[in-house]
Amino acid sequence: MGFMALAIGYVQRFCLSLAITEMAEQSHHRVHQNASLGTVCPGSRSFGNMTHFKKEMEFDWDEKTQGLVLSSFFWGYVITQMPGGMLADTYGGKATLGLGMLLSSIGTIITPVVARSYGPEALIILRLIIGLAQGPLYPAMSRLLASWVPVEERGRLGSLVFAGAQVGNVASMQLGGFLMRYTDSWTSVFYAFGVFGIFWLVFWFVLIYNHPNRHPFISQREKNYLNRVINTVDPEDGKLSIPWKSIATSAPVWGLIIVQIGHDWGLFTIITDLPKYMKSVLKFSVVENGLLSGLPYIVMWLVAMGSGFIVDSMLSSQYFTVTCIRKTFVTIASVGPALGIVAASYSGCDKVLAVTSFTVGMGLMGTFVPSLKVNALDLSPNYAGTLMAIVGTIGCLSGVIAPYIVGIMVPNSSMEEWRDVFWLSAAILIATNLLFLQYGSGNVQPWNEKANRQYKSSDINNENNTTSILKPL
Repeated sequence: MGFMALAIGYVQRFCLSLAITEMAEQSHHRVHQNASLGTVCPGSRSFGNMTHFKKEMEFDWDEKTQGLVLSSFFWGYVITQMPGGMLADTYGGKATLGLGMLLSSIGTIITPVVARSYGPEALIILRLIIGLAQGPLYPAMSRLLASWVPVEERGRLGSLVFAGAQVGNVASMQLGGFLMRYTDSWTSVFYAFGVFGIFWLVFWFVLIYNHPNRHPFISQREKNYLNRVINTVDPEDGKLSIPWKSIATSAPVWGLIIVQIGHDWGLFTIITDLPKYMKSVLKFSVVENGLLSGLPYIVMWLVAMGSGFIVDSMLSSQYFTVTCIRKTFVTIASVGPALGIVAASYSGCDKVLAVTSFTVGMGLMGTFVPSLKVNALDLSPNYAGTLMAIVGTIGCLSGVIAPYIVGIMVPNSSMEEWRDVFWLSAAILIATNLLFLQYGSGNVQPWNEKANRQYKSSDINNENNTTSILKPL
């Protein structure tokens, strides 16, 4: 269910990235390309046996407007990360995540009506609201995993859950491309993905529980085991006091925040703008665009799943520390994509080489799942929701800025302009990774135990109160 939550969240988050290539004109269709404006590939070429279909676009939005539409999701996403994490740590991740996904699904369904009836300004507001709804997604999921997954299993189970994001990317690109091609309408992706989100929510609210102690179907033996090896506080048993000062002054937390900024910049640049590059520079059709833009995420998902098992095997061998493993796999997830996207920008109009470079480079980013994505659980299981919210809030500022910066950097959508975009992303990925190597950690931080002490103190006080009441009797 966690895997499906992230898959649906990412489908609803990024299906617009592909749909907008069929909603609005790209600038190179309106501007005559010459030497001063830069290079685009010949439009007559195709990939494989697929053919191109030229049609008029419904909206006349320039690149800057499209960048605002694509980035507006992250404006809202930034705002609710912190409240979402605090709610998840205090009241549990089930309702926090479920209610957010309900609002996101409804917003996705009404996207076509809003775009057609009220214009780009209203669509920007709607996307901001969808971002607000999805802000608690990662913090709430992290809090649930912290209560259910032992450290020895975080690699493979964390990979299984968080790899849902890559599957969502693939579905939004590949399934979205087929839906638009064979329904001959960009609206179909929003209706299909929104309705599926509502369907999934029914099972989420029936099957999911915040803590093993609350689950009515698992055995007492399993509950005892999970309480012993994980030792997290049940959020429904009492309100936690979050150690803000300790978190704010923690070097490992800042190391995680910094590398998250770099990762999000690289990932969101590719997710939101790769379809536009495929169409405006390499001249792919919508079906080609959907299929080939989704390839990096298929490989990323496979790499994430495989590296999750490798991480757990390395931990079980006891030859490697958690810190060493996390830093190694985060480095692969930073250097690999940096090299891949730069290589793609120098592939010219060789479509096979460009797609291969993107696929291999972004595929290696899959190693971030059993490293960067579970590092918040390493540092503080009890405050995993809040910690993931802090990291996500600051990190996803990249998602707000990157699409807008790209829109400014590629006014003519030429190959040279896009090359600058990819060089910038590569530099950010490498620089932030170096800082994580310096300050990052995989060890539980001392302030995590504050929650356990609060919980035990509360139990003792309750027992004393009960004793004092019964003593006169």
